[in-house]
Amino acid sequence: MARAFNFSAGPAMLPEAVMQKAEKEFLNWNNTGMSVMEMSHRSKEYMSVAHQAEADLREVMQIPDNYKVLFLHGGASMQFSGIPLNLTQPNEIVDYFDTGVWSAKAIKEASRYVNVNIVSGGDEANPTEIPDVSTWKFNPKAKYIHLCSNETITGLAFQEAHLEHVFAQGKPVIADMSSDILSRPIDVSRYGIIYAGAQKNIGPAGLAIMVIREDLIGQARDITPSLLNWKTYADNESMFNTPATYSWYLAGLVFDWLKTTGGVASIAKVNQRKAQKLYDYIDQSSFYHNSIAAEQRSWMNVTFFLKNNALDAAFLETSQKAELLSLKGHKAFGGMRASIYNAMPEEGVDALITFLTDFAGRHVNTL
Repeated sequence: MARAFNFSAGPAMLPEAVMQKAEKEFLNWNNTGMSVMEMSHRSKEYMSVAHQAEADLREVMQIPDNYKVLFLHGGASMQFSGIPLNLTQPNEIVDYFDTGVWSAKAIKEASRYVNVNIVSGGDEANPTEIPDVSTWKFNPKAKYIHLCSNETITGLAFQEAHLEHVFAQGKPVIADMSSDILSRPIDVSRYGIIYAGAQKNIGPAGLAIMVIREDLIGQARDITPSLLNWKTYADNESMFNTPATYSWYLAGLVFDWLKTTGGVASIAKVNQRKAQKLYDYIDQSSFYHNSIAAEQRSWMNVTFFLKNNALDAAFLETSQKAELLSLKGHKAFGGMRASIYNAMPEEGVDALITFLTDFAGRHVNTL
């Protein structure tokens, strides 16, 4: 049976070439007679895997030398606590954008440890646009500025013009890039911290990656648990305890795949083309619609609604049979969602558009 096109928001599909390489090496990695998942994380064999993965990530993201790369447990959500514990003391102030569910979760957790100023948003659970910069309210005493660059649930994304205004504040900018990391080139040096869960554009679930400017490490509160203290990981090559070794290995295969397919600049062109053709189709349709402000749409998570939502169940059943999987939108937002991360080939988007056209044609009389 051929592989289906999996539009899941995460865990998401991996590049087929990566899966094939992992399959080939699964029982016997590099003639060691064992799988990577069986190796001691401190063995020279596994250390070579870990070091190569970091080197490749540094290359594809062009990470400056004064940044540490950490491979962590707990997903990105663990750092909702880790960030304030590592960077603030009680009663200090931090700036957060509230642009959707994931930024709201980060705000809720940070509020346990520090005073959170909402720069923008928070008036509705799942906003469909980022308010104009003229309405933003930064606090001059804030220790850092936090944002979620791409809200996976709605498909609302910060744009370059937004980010320029954020960087202009002169504070460390912390970005949760779980659903858009590696999707296009960024200037890492403009951020204090970039962090991401692996299960969308990096690899399988069970791993989080942090790219941290070195001067932001070593400021943790005394109460910070060892496994939330970034210095613990920085001082031990992310191996204070046993890491998620196989997820780390697979992430490394993805970084190598990115290198051999032209890097982030090359994949960005494909991502832009995939997203544009899908949005163009939805916008011209009288059967489907997208509610996100057109100039703020995500390249990674394309949300849409059937204008007759009584057909939702039939749409999902039929798409499943057509081997177009996981198109149901998040329960917090509804509708449908096609997550088209790096590993989604353009053929998958073409197949989805063909299906959308066919389904609409067969139900046009229901509008």
